[in-house]
Amino acid sequence: MKIELPNQEFKFVTENSTKCDNETAFILTAQNKKYLQNAKDNNAHSIINIKDIATVFGIDKIKIIGITGTNGKTTTASAIYSFLLDLDYKVAMQGTRGLFMNDEVVEGKTLTTPSVLNTYKHIYQAVEAGCEFFIMEVSSHAIVQERIEGLNFELKILTNITQDHLDYHKTIGEYIAVKNSFFQDESKKLINKDEPKASFNIKNAFSYGIENPATYKLMAYSLNDASSGIIQHFQEIVPFTASLHGFFNLYNLMAAIGAVHILTGKKLEDIVDVVDNFAGVSGRMEQVCELPNVIVDFAHTPDGMQQVLNALKEKELLVVFGAGGDRDKQKRPLMGKIAVTLGKKIYITSDNPRNEDPQLIVNDILEGIEDKTNVVIELNRKKAIEMALDAQEDDEVVVILGKGDESYQIIYDKKFPFDDREIVRELLNIK
Repeated sequence: MKIELPNQEFKFVTENSTKCDNETAFILTAQNKKYLQNAKDNNAHSIINIKDIATVFGIDKIKIIGITGTNGKTTTASAIYSFLLDLDYKVAMQGTRGLFMNDEVVEGKTLTTPSVLNTYKHIYQAVEAGCEFFIMEVSSHAIVQERIEGLNFELKILTNITQDHLDYHKTIGEYIAVKNSFFQDESKKLINKDEPKASFNIKNAFSYGIENPATYKLMAYSLNDASSGIIQHFQEIVPFTASLHGFFNLYNLMAAIGAVHILTGKKLEDIVDVVDNFAGVSGRMEQVCELPNVIVDFAHTPDGMQQVLNALKEKELLVVFGAGGDRDKQKRPLMGKIAVTLGKKIYITSDNPRNEDPQLIVNDILEGIEDKTNVVIELNRKKAIEMALDAQEDDEVVVILGKGDESYQIIYDKKFPFDDREIVRELLNIK
């Protein structure tokens, strides 16, 4: 990728050493420093440290909000984006779902946190579009790989810390340490007070919580007919209503409300007025069909599954799920255990197997299940969904987990068209 920057000695910048020439400066990052000599060999116009070019991209002209945590990053980011737009601010958002700017889709899905120069490019676009805020999801990989190098965050947010990505981080201790490392400086931060694994610098720290005292405390709540609650912020007590379902979404909403309050200084009552306008995120607790009741969710960790299934615990659940290949194997039996504990019948299938044998992934999941009486194995994901729909009775709910709004299935290194929601519509003949 080359980016053209006006009014500079060079015409382009790149982080790819093979794209260098006498018009193109090489942007040196923690990720590409091993290719420095190659950039010189390709006659790079100059070598520039990523931090030294930050102001050229306008990073000092916009407020950057970074959100990290195992679950809830996308929903929290999207809620903040929605609230700010409804309060008449110009806003950009970068994350798993792509790049959004002032209520328009600019780029499709990408990595949770793209390369540092890609992020700089997105910030540059946001500044050019007059945005005041840039919201971004920050993955644990991005923290380790310094893909947030040179960014000054106006606010950092922690959603939660549960098990994920142990294929990369090796131990849960290392994973926790990486997440917490994001919060060790003196920048403003908003921490989930109910997350016992959180560790942070108390300077400029705010908090939100339900169980524990916090800067933004949910005093009472109801989960009937979506959700509602009462927030206490010191002497201020304000009610809100929301269209999101599930106890876990109360945390996402609290984080978003608190963030917007900190960022804008607006009255809390003005902020909660726009909360109900946020309809949620595609593929997150998305009801594809009401009769029969079918819900699709992205949950792909033990905690994520537990949160979603707990949110539906008043119903009898037929759960369709698998686990991603070439990813954390330790979480697979835990996912199996949670599914059989909270579901009436379980359909274990293929997720994104990548380079692993789908049957071996299923075997890992089965290790967490003692009583397999109500477990069905069907590696063909479409057929597994069809079996669950065929077996569904009365007010039972079919819950399809793991892929959310993904429109593909990854087998080896290829992506094949596959969208859980579209499969459901096809099988139920929904137009």
